[in-house]
Amino acid sequence: MTTSFGSPEARAFRERLRTWLAGNVPEAWRRAGGEDLTDDEVVEVRREWDRRLFAAGYAGVTWPVEFGGRGFGPVEEYVFYEECARAGAPEGLGRVGRLLAGPTLIAHGTDEQRARYLRPILSGEEIWCQGFSEPGAGSDLAAVRTRAGRDGAVYRVSGQKTWTSFAHYADWCLLLALTGPAELRHRNLSMLIVDMHAPGVTVRPIRQISGRSEFNEVFFDDVEVPVANRIGAEDDGWRVAMTVLTNERGMAEAANRYVDLMADSRQLLECAGHRPSRIGGDTLGGVEVYADRVEALRWQVMRAVEKSARGGDWFPSMAVLKLYWSELMQDMASAGLGLGCAEHASWWRRRYLESRATTIYSGTSEIQRNIIAERVLGLPK
Repeated sequence: MTTSFGSPEARAFRERLRTWLAGNVPEAWRRAGGEDLTDDEVVEVRREWDRRLFAAGYAGVTWPVEFGGRGFGPVEEYVFYEECARAGAPEGLGRVGRLLAGPTLIAHGTDEQRARYLRPILSGEEIWCQGFSEPGAGSDLAAVRTRAGRDGAVYRVSGQKTWTSFAHYADWCLLLALTGPAELRHRNLSMLIVDMHAPGVTVRPIRQISGRSEFNEVFFDDVEVPVANRIGAEDDGWRVAMTVLTNERGMAEAANRYVDLMADSRQLLECAGHRPSRIGGDTLGGVEVYADRVEALRWQVMRAVEKSARGGDWFPSMAVLKLYWSELMQDMASAGLGLGCAEHASWWRRRYLESRATTIYSGTSEIQRNIIAERVLGLPK
């Protein structure tokens, strides 16, 4: 396993990937990130991207070889997502399946579940969504109230999930539901695979402050789910959920956020009047600090990845990095909007509105600070 970004193996992987991306990222997407495409065109581009990744062997970079992956480690995983982001590659519709559902099935699923679901996840044939958050259970995930009642060979699921990405395209949902007494927190949840086309499933897109509808509400009304679709033991879903959350806040997120922030940093410099012949001035000095903060993020991510590749624990870095990049993204968006750059006003408006949620999703900043204090620094509660 590669343990250093400077190793010959890591450099060779980066060069091969960079060459492949140069010839495969759709030009229309590379130019404008899909903003000039219709919703239907965006969906088709993203589906096609899933197919291209699978055909080239890049769909499961870190998945074990026996499950269709390449068997690479954290360094190659980070390189993959960093180079995809640098190249302006689209995000495939199969992202939740590849990053969350697949690794969870590999870790906790049965042989039958792996045989049924893993290949369609890698190929992009079947799309997954993640059914965790609820109106009354976001940061406090143990408070979920979607109920899965046992009825012979099936569970009957009723409840509501919210902020569910890809639900309006998904074939399957990785659902965390209550199967035991409500008072037995963390010991009363089960992880289920729910057919999103089953009777009783209703999906409603949520219109966001940015004008987009990337998330959904999902309602379950007495939906039948076979007991065979449970991942892990009954009432042991919290342990399975921790696997999902660790992958959700892993290398892919860190790499993509670094590249997003690098693009924002360059845009800030341009809006401040930064040109090779015009370096200087208070405005420039005020925004250059963000470039330094972005570079600090890059080194922190790379250090954490190399530590993980050597067998270290990713968990302490996960909370620190999430807190850092989410608040930096808000700071940079506010700075960009405040510059009043007419040429890029729409860019900064969109970035500002989108950034408001970064300190909420994937664990609020308050939750991250609690994790750092209690689990990283060992401070008393």
